[in-house]
Amino acid sequence: MFLEHVNLTVSNLERSLAFYQQIFGYQVRWQGNFGSGAKGAHLGDDRQYISLMEADSPGRAEQRMDIVGINHIGFVVDDIESVKARVIEMGVEPHSEQTYDPGKHLYFFDPDGIEIELVEYD
Repeated sequence: MFLEHVNLTVSNLERSLAFYQQIFGYQVRWQGNFGSGAKGAHLGDDRQYISLMEADSPGRAEQRMDIVGINHIGFVVDDIESVKARVIEMGVEPHSEQTYDPGKHLYFFDPDGIEIELVEYD
């Protein structure tokens, strides 16, 4: 068993596509309209992907750890320093860096305020 995808509602589909492609090098698997009519895309590879759906109205994800909901999405990377450099080149400031078993962790927000965690395991 494995996690195939996560579905994120974003305020600007094209901006989010560019953001995740630039960081992870993901390819667009599908782009079009969902059954609801919302614009969307699947970004990833043959095994797993991020599903992006454009919201009807602008907004920003609420970042709270004290209520029920998703508080971040974690990605395993081979070289956290190279991905960190790419993130900073994009103008994104990581807000936390930690090293604890079993590896290094880097946290930052996507354009809609969704927290992303990168992990490089020892």
